[in-house]
Amino acid sequence: MTTSPIDPNRVLLTGENPYIRLSETDGGPTTTDASFWRILFSPGGPGHVLFLQSELTGDQPMVYTDNIQMTRWLQGEIQGRINAIFGDLEIPAREASFLSSGDLRSSWTESMISRDEEISLTWYDLGEPFLSHRLPGGNPERPHGVATVLIPANGARLTVNGQFAKGRPFPRQRDGRTHSTCALAFSESWL
Repeated sequence: MTTSPIDPNRVLLTGENPYIRLSETDGGPTTTDASFWRILFSPGGPGHVLFLQSELTGDQPMVYTDNIQMTRWLQGEIQGRINAIFGDLEIPAREASFLSSGDLRSSWTESMISRDEEISLTWYDLGEPFLSHRLPGGNPERPHGVATVLIPANGARLTVNGQFAKGRPFPRQRDGRTHSTCALAFSESWL
């Protein structure tokens, strides 16, 4: 019997989803939660979105995007299941432009500019990449599957209009691999 190399599940989206989750102490409350998406393919089309909640936003959830249709689909279908606060479709979506820069051998930066904010997310002191693949149906709270290349970051920072967010990343284990509360997630496909 041979196993097919083709995954039979429907591809919902493909793109990138780097994230930063900072806290001041290991296991302490999250002071900054940022989820950045660069979507190449989805039912809402391509685009970028940054979901952000931090002391720099007055602990209010913020949404910045260049494609509102894609963002609302992502909130309802995936992001709201990862973090319920970002699933609220009533959060105003602010129009923004996005730019990436860096070299994955050392650091990576995602920059966002809106009418009132300039936000920069930077990952550095990068660890060993690994491929994570979860099939759909394994968790009722997260029914979708995902395959992604994760690159843990031992260092990360987020700035809003030049002010640095408090906290830092902390190491974690993920399926026996060294991971972090901050990571780059590239070549990400949701099923």
